[in-house]
Amino acid sequence: MSGQAGPVAPQPVDTQASAARARAIVMEIERNLGFDPTDRETEKLGYDIESRVPGTGKLRFIEVKGRVAGAPTITVTRNEILYSLNKPDDFILAIVEFFEDGSHQAHYLREPFKREPDFNAIVVGYDFAGLIARAEAPR
Repeated sequence: MSGQAGPVAPQPVDTQASAARARAIVMEIERNLGFDPTDRETEKLGYDIESRVPGTGKLRFIEVKGRVAGAPTITVTRNEILYSLNKPDDFILAIVEFFEDGSHQAHYLREPFKREPDFNAIVVGYDFAGLIARAEAPR
C-alpha cells in the first residue's frame, strides 16, 4: 500500500522433480555398491526403491527423501514408518541433501523410527538435522 515493493516470495520447490532426482541418485549409489535397484515409488508400498542383493534373494527397502541442505524437517508417511518397523533389518531411509552449488550428499539411516505413529496420523515430521546426525555414508 505504501508503494514500496514487499518481500519477494520464495520460488516454489518442485518437490516431484526433487524426489525424482533423489531417487535417481540413490539408484546409482545402489548400483555402484553392487546391488540391483528397482524404482517402486508409484506403487506406494511404504518405500521407494527395492534393491536386490545379488546371489542371496535378499531385498533392501529404501525410502528416499530429497531435501535442500538445512531444511527444518523431513515428512514421512504413516505407511513408511510402519514398513520400516516391520522390516527393521532391511529398511533404509536414504536422505539426499542438495546444496546451493548443485552438489549433493547422500546419507543412509537404518532403523530410523523407534515407534509407530498415532493411529490417526497420516504424516509425521522429523527434525532434518537430527536424522542426518544419526545417518552414515551409503553402504
